[in-house]
Amino acid sequence: MRNKFADTLYEISKTNEKICALVADISPAGSMENFRNDYPARFINTGVAEQSMIGIAAGLAIEGFRPFCYTIATFALYRPFEFIRVDLAYQNLPVTVIGMGAGLIYSTLGSTHHTIEDIAIASCIPNMTVLAPCDPDEMRYATQWCAEASTGPTYMRLGKAGEPVLTSNAPESFEVGKVRCIKKGKKVAIVSYGSIMSLVMNAADSLLSKGLEVSVYSMHTIKPFDAIGVLKILNSHEHVIIVEEHVKAGGLGVQIKSLAYDAKKSVIISHFHLKDEFIHSYGTYEHLLRLHGISEEDIVSKVAG
Repeated sequence: MRNKFADTLYEISKTNEKICALVADISPAGSMENFRNDYPARFINTGVAEQSMIGIAAGLAIEGFRPFCYTIATFALYRPFEFIRVDLAYQNLPVTVIGMGAGLIYSTLGSTHHTIEDIAIASCIPNMTVLAPCDPDEMRYATQWCAEASTGPTYMRLGKAGEPVLTSNAPESFEVGKVRCIKKGKKVAIVSYGSIMSLVMNAADSLLSKGLEVSVYSMHTIKPFDAIGVLKILNSHEHVIIVEEHVKAGGLGVQIKSLAYDAKKSVIISHFHLKDEFIHSYGTYEHLLRLHGISEEDIVSKVAG
C-alpha cells in the first residue's frame, strides 16, 4: 500500500507543482526516490524531527502548497501531536499526515512501533479527517482526494507493503465520507477498514464455501462518520460484525454501537478489536492478531457457530 501511495503522489506531482513530500528519517525508495530526485525543492527529509516535519508542512500550506508528511505511524502522530493539533488542525490547513505501517504490521519491532490507538487520537481533533483505505486502489483514490480536494488536515492510516487489491470488483465506488460495499451478501455484514480487510475477505470466502454469503463493507473514512450509510447496513442485515485493528475505546465499533442504540436497532452486533493492553510477545503479524483474539477462524466461528 505504501508503494501505491508513493506512485500516486509522484504522478500527481508531475502536473501539480504545489505537492510537497516531507519525511522523517525514511529512506526514499521507488517512486518516493524519484520524487526526491526530480523535485528536490519540494522534498524535505527532516530526520528524526517529526515536530519540525509538521511545523514546516504548516508553513508550506499557509503559502499555498499541499504538503504530505510521511513516516511510520507511531512517529507520524504521537510524537508531534501538539504540532498536529495546533499548527494543522487549529488553523485548518490542508496537510496530509500519512501514518505508514499502522496497527500491528511492524510486529517484530515491538510496542514502540505498534499503532493501536491512532484512530481514536486523530478522530478527537477538530477539523481532522481520518482515512483508512483497505487496499492499494483505495489508497490511490484517497491520495488523489487529499492532493486535489481536501480543505483541511487529514490523517491517513495505511499498511506497509504487499497488501492485495481487494476492491477491483466492488459493487460501489470509492467516495470520501461514504461507507463502501465491496462484497454483497445476505443477513450478515462485516464492516472493517485498513489492511486487516485482507483477513476479513479471507473469512468471507471461507464462509461462502460453507454456503454463507456475507456482505463486506469498507469504512475507509472513519471521520466524518457516515451515519446514514451505517444505518442502511443496520437496517438490511440481522448480524453486523465490526473488525478493526485498533483498541475498543474510540474506535469504529463504539461509534456503530452508539448509533444502533440511539436509533433503537435490534440487530446483533459483534466487535473484534485489539485488547486494551500492550502485548509482550515477539512474533509475526498474524501471531499478534491471534493474541488479541482476531483471526479468520474466529470471525468464521462468530458467523457460522
